[in-house]
Amino acid sequence: MRGRSAAESRVGADAGARGAEAPVGSGAEARLGSGGGALGGGLGGAAPEFREGAETGKTPQPPTRVVVLASGDPGFFGIVRALADRFGPRLLDIRPAVPSLAVAFARAGLPWDDAVVVSAHGRDLRTAVNVCRAHPKTAVLTGPGAGPAELGAALAASGVPRTLVVGTGLGSADEDVVHLSPADAAARPWPPESVNVVLCLDPRPGRTLAPARRVLAGPGPYPLARRPGDGWALPEGDFAHRAGMVTKYEVRALALARLAPRLGDLVWDVGAGSGSVAVECARFGAAVVAVERDAEGVVRIRANAAAHGVDLQAVHGTAPAALAGLPDPDAVFVGGGGGDVAEVVAACARRARRAVVVTLAAVDRVPGVRAALAAAGFAVDGVLLQSSRLAPLPGEVTRLAATNPVFVLWGRRDAKDVEEAQDVQGTGAEPHHRPAPGRPSAHPHPTPPQEQPPVTAPPRRTAP
Repeated sequence: MRGRSAAESRVGADAGARGAEAPVGSGAEARLGSGGGALGGGLGGAAPEFREGAETGKTPQPPTRVVVLASGDPGFFGIVRALADRFGPRLLDIRPAVPSLAVAFARAGLPWDDAVVVSAHGRDLRTAVNVCRAHPKTAVLTGPGAGPAELGAALAASGVPRTLVVGTGLGSADEDVVHLSPADAAARPWPPESVNVVLCLDPRPGRTLAPARRVLAGPGPYPLARRPGDGWALPEGDFAHRAGMVTKYEVRALALARLAPRLGDLVWDVGAGSGSVAVECARFGAAVVAVERDAEGVVRIRANAAAHGVDLQAVHGTAPAALAGLPDPDAVFVGGGGGDVAEVVAACARRARRAVVVTLAAVDRVPGVRAALAAAGFAVDGVLLQSSRLAPLPGEVTRLAATNPVFVLWGRRDAKDVEEAQDVQGTGAEPHHRPAPGRPSAHPHPTPPQEQPPVTAPPRRTAP
């Protein structure tokens, strides 16, 4: 177990009085070490007499209680979930210590009611990286293969300004708290058992403090808003653009519904133009890469992101070549609809984990895009979106002003295919995506390895 403190959970005390079964065991008290995996699939951490009794089925004297020792707060990414599932919440008497998160933010001198907390301990690091890219204040619970070096290496290439605060040996005599850049963190050796938590902070003034008193902790499950009442599919006038070259809000609303951007996702906006779709995805909490071949367009995208208070990575280049060095996305939006759009969509579909959305003005390009999505194993659907907006006429009357029709096509993998892709991340093999009937199977990019999930255990607080 990581950390330097211990919390004691008493299970089964006075079980008969509470009207529940006493846990199986041997002796008056059974002690389980949470690091041994006794409750998560095995009895390696149990006391010998408990283990032998459980293996033989002989339980001559049921215990009056079971004591589990775990470091930090076992109810936060810890052993309490397994204990409650095994014995029932009413039998638990939990004595938590101070979480490492509280200690780390205290050492940094920051409140953390507005922080996002993500565990990379035994989980896919990409989710933690995406959250750090998108949110100005993130706490990452670390693990083998998902520590400061790996996190720093991924963030250093993102183009998003971040500072890492690495807490090692928190709560012990060897405690150390270091502020450094992602690149510096990637270059340093870190003993895996000493690192408790990494804070990822936006170093720009005013980005790590909530501007007003809060009533809900963490980020909201809704888009970041500049004005009260802002939702999504914002008016075109909310974005700087060139000669009307911006995705219309009706089209953007449908595209966002099919992309389903969320915290922890990575979204590509390819042929981003003004970056309106990229910005709206970032407002939902997703990490975003906007790819644009026009240099002035890249400047405009960055300005629009800054105006809406979101972070994204703007890449100057032409797809599909510009996509080669980017991390694999969860969802992709392809705009512009140039002559090579089918080739671009094919390249994006090979990498996308969940969804691809494409907008087209030319009917001639629809078959090629549909074929590219189907060839990558996506279920394909779409609509021709035609809208007429209310427009004023002299005499205080109103007419309908038609906008140009736009094809919106999308491809989606079903939920089971996405789960299978996540399940094989530790093997290094390519996931098998079942194609729709009559369609060839996909060959997406392999994803980083995933560790087995141990318990994240924060330590107790000591004086600095």
